[in-house]
Amino acid sequence: MSLLSRKELLAIAIVVDLALQTAGRPMSSKTLAVRNGLPARHLESVLQALVHDGILKGTRGPRGGYELARERNRMTINDILRATRTDDGPKEEPNSGLLEKVVMPVLALPNRNSRTLSTASILKT
Repeated sequence: MSLLSRKELLAIAIVVDLALQTAGRPMSSKTLAVRNGLPARHLESVLQALVHDGILKGTRGPRGGYELARERNRMTINDILRATRTDDGPKEEPNSGLLEKVVMPVLALPNRNSRTLSTASILKT
């Protein structure tokens, strides 16, 4: 069982997912929802919180979507958690392979302060 809320886990998964993208184009909320196994309506509050805190940049329009607002080595898990600290959020558990295979194992590593890890560090692990 994780000490993080579903919303916090989902936010970390979204940021890591976007950090893995090398196409240089924003990713739509619909695409992020499909990739994380949730309806798009559950992501909007998380995405907006991440945009508001400068973690993500949102672009409107037909080719719009979300992308990292800064370099992935300049944002930590703590930055992501600060952006998502509220009581509301998705009620369904994210069904994300990325979360299961990459994020959760890194957060569970002993002798590491996972909250100070950068997004780039997660990708190296």
